[in-house]
Amino acid sequence: MTTRETPPDTGPGPSANAAGENALSAFHEQRPQWAPAPPGGGAASAWLPAAAPTHAPVEHAVVEVPMDYSDPAGRRLSIAVSRLRAKDPARRRGILLLVNGGPGGYFGLGRGFPAALAHTGLTEVYDLIGFDPRGTGDSTPLRGEITPTAAPFDSRPPDSAFAVISEDFRIREEGNLRAGGELRPHVSTPNTARDMDVIRAVLGEDRLNYLGYTYGTYLGAVYGALFPDRLDRSVLDSCVHPDWSWREQAMAQGRANRDNVEAWAAWAARRDGHFGLGSSGEQVLAAVEAAAAAITATPGAVPLRSLFDGAMGNRSADRSKWRELADLVADVRTGGAEAAGKWLANEKVWPPSETEGETRCGVLDAVTVEKDWPADLEVYYEDMRRFREHFPYGYGVMRAQTWVGAFRTFTPPERPVELSARGYPAGLVVHAEGDPTDHYEGGAAMAARLGHRLITVADSGQHEIYGFVRNPDVDRLVEGYLVDGVLPDDTSCPSTVSRPDVPADGGTGSISREQRKES
Repeated sequence: MTTRETPPDTGPGPSANAAGENALSAFHEQRPQWAPAPPGGGAASAWLPAAAPTHAPVEHAVVEVPMDYSDPAGRRLSIAVSRLRAKDPARRRGILLLVNGGPGGYFGLGRGFPAALAHTGLTEVYDLIGFDPRGTGDSTPLRGEITPTAAPFDSRPPDSAFAVISEDFRIREEGNLRAGGELRPHVSTPNTARDMDVIRAVLGEDRLNYLGYTYGTYLGAVYGALFPDRLDRSVLDSCVHPDWSWREQAMAQGRANRDNVEAWAAWAARRDGHFGLGSSGEQVLAAVEAAAAAITATPGAVPLRSLFDGAMGNRSADRSKWRELADLVADVRTGGAEAAGKWLANEKVWPPSETEGETRCGVLDAVTVEKDWPADLEVYYEDMRRFREHFPYGYGVMRAQTWVGAFRTFTPPERPVELSARGYPAGLVVHAEGDPTDHYEGGAAMAARLGHRLITVADSGQHEIYGFVRNPDVDRLVEGYLVDGVLPDDTSCPSTVSRPDVPADGGTGSISREQRKES
């Protein structure tokens, strides 16, 4: 199999050696001007009204970094930074840098993270630091053209559509080249990690503490590999796998969704007397496929069938919706497209398409091609056939299809950073068993690779746990470590989302949480 090659490993980059430190001294000596609101309102302000009231205003500033760390005298980028000061100065133990998902963040809302976590115990002892990673939000933007697409929305595309899908992404990558310019090759995980170290130095801290979610877990691991002596405590929540390419990471979502659907099918099978979908997992899955076929029996209903496949992934991940999902399948199996239209009226695809204006944020495309992708389109087509057969739920085929990486228009300046526990202080990994976005296997592998302790949220399809789903057991363990320095052993915590209280066949009355888990 051929791939689009990246160059030989050049090591951690100039910021990790003495010469690099001297070259970066002008950046480290910056004194940011803090203000109570981002200049011009800014993207970060989108989070602030909905966030919990804070004890003090979130401050905003701009920090400059090199576009290319091998040429610090060259073009500079602006990084938008926010800060929520610690409530108790006497107990303050430094800064806690916060990074949300992506790559590319949630539409450039990185600076909103301190306000979003203001309700947690972290604010007692840390200055919470948020920032819009290079290319996103109110930092120097990386743009990609919004290009037209010819392939229809189809979660199970026929072979005849494969070449059209590939051509859409070839055109998209050409649009990335035109809009991204000289910046695009320098928007990468290692450079964002180096930006984090500039922020640390600018804030006058010898070390930083770290809390990262989703893509932020990989970014945090890269920071620890590049700057292990500058990292103190760290928590990685809903992890990227340390060894997977970005393509492997995406394809694992197909398997994660299938795992959740199979867990739901086994649950529904033990309640055949209630739902009538079959008395085995295989029979329930056959009922799912019968429902999908009933939708497509109506001409023009492929987009609706695609929403059905998405709902199978989304609602099987959410254990509280298992009864609703069983009722949906039973109704659609007999009612076809008309029933599906009622059930799926509010079903949405994530992330939503960016169609306003002429350009969009180009960071997702840039970062995901920092690792090699197959150049042979037949590799994608073979996987799409396999995923169409086995992993259609949660838009699994779209995770296997061709991506801009097959047509990458630049050579990355450096190899991906090798992740290692060498010098990396032990921290925490938090991961839910049924996370549909980042497969649980990734969390377990990241914990093993870095020597971190693993907090598993059992029987849960939740994603991004600490501080957002209000799981008291997880929140207590994370804060016990970050605030008090108590590093727990590997442990399992129950989910805050219970399976529906529908008795298994032969049972009467309600059943306990333990019985629900067993059944």
